Amino acid sequence: MSQGVSNTLSLRNQRWTVLGAARSGLAAAELLAARGADVFVSDRAPEETMAEQKRVLEKLGIACEFGRHSEKVFECDAMVISPGIPSDAPVVRAAVAKGLSVISELELASRFCAAPIIAVTGTNGKTTTTVLIGELLRRVHDDVIVAGNIGLPFAKAVMRAPNAGYAVLEVSSFQLDHVETFHPHIAVITNITPDHLGRYGMDFDRYLASKQRICTNQGREDFVVFNADDEATLEAVGRCVEPATIGFSSSRVLTEGAFIRGDQLVLKVREREYEIVHRADLHVPGRHNVENVLAAATAAFLAGVPVGDIQQGCAAFRGVPHRMENVRTIDGVDYVNDSKATNVASVVVALESYARPIILIAGGEDKGSSYEPMRPLVKEKVKAMIVLGEAAPRIADAFQDVTRIVRVKDLGEAVRTARSLAVHGDVVLLSPACASFDMFDNFEHRGDVFREEVRALQPQKVEA
Repeated sequence: MSQGVSNTLSLRNQRWTVLGAARSGLAAAELLAARGADVFVSDRAPEETMAEQKRVLEKLGIACEFGRHSEKVFECDAMVISPGIPSDAPVVRAAVAKGLSVISELELASRFCAAPIIAVTGTNGKTTTTVLIGELLRRVHDDVIVAGNIGLPFAKAVMRAPNAGYAVLEVSSFQLDHVETFHPHIAVITNITPDHLGRYGMDFDRYLASKQRICTNQGREDFVVFNADDEATLEAVGRCVEPATIGFSSSRVLTEGAFIRGDQLVLKVREREYEIVHRADLHVPGRHNVENVLAAATAAFLAGVPVGDIQQGCAAFRGVPHRMENVRTIDGVDYVNDSKATNVASVVVALESYARPIILIAGGEDKGSSYEPMRPLVKEKVKAMIVLGEAAPRIADAFQDVTRIVRVKDLGEAVRTARSLAVHGDVVLLSPACASFDMFDNFEHRGDVFREEVRALQPQKVEA
């Protein structure tokens, strides 16, 4: 079974640079320092905006600079870059040209993780699948790491639980761009659709290749769990030579893998079938969440979780914050926080989940993807679209001929406008199709603000 190099590996007498002082950068710097490395952290953000990060680094005795990447960043044996720094950034290209090893925080932390790793990637569904796998594993293991792109940096988790029984990680394409030895025992690919294409020169093949790196170092004892309904995922998995592959499908019965028969979620492995959960017993709505449950159940089974625990865990699962999260029902109107829907494909599956009229709140930092896949569903289901942020003009142009468009300046105005337009039986859905960074720190911040604004609304009659 795959595992990291060592949870006690020493880096004494080694010099490391960390680019970026956000969560993953700070965690990487702390792990490096704890293992004896001489660490230097550099972030281009102005020093006045990084007071807390500077305080943390100074407390750890780690040298740092802000407002620039000076020549000092190259005075090292190796470099860790944060996910927000593109591979083609001048400082990264210069480091590679100088022969420096440039790795991600994911790669770094994996070298100190002795536990077997389950890694989940894909365009959509990563967080829900990761959290559910973690919950299923915790039914049989006392100490399970759930970390990565989900919010808790892997490096921080490794320091907190050096002797964990399993590590379940959500991993992004940005993190996979700079792996060398990262080796999950079980890799899960939920789907691959166009996203973050600006980061990849609008080249979908580059994005696909990035996702495929999750299984580059896997061997014959390892597994890839994949979406058998997704053509791009099939292409990526087709490049895997060593690991065993097992699919899941929400549209057809498979000879082996996880699928739906009638309304029953079924897992068939090594010619044995197991009924996992009835669709009506799931507490998470939508076809996409059925796929997430199928993927998680398969990964948990391969990791040795008994079928009975998988059945109970799937039936008990209530979803994750910011993904199809029903915040409140006011005057017969459901207010749903889907802030995690930062791309078009996520919004499509959210819209597919409702048969009721929808007032859609969308917009934020534009990713350059086409909004065309949303048009049929918007025309069919969305009675009004409230748009905000940097992408508002482009979204308005894309949908002004199929639904009513209302432009607003911020999320508070969006919620209040939605309230004025909604009637009993409607759904007010925050599903932005965009990144959050034009107005918020991250999608969690955006979702938290949405919750606050919804909770501030006063019902006109007794709440449901």
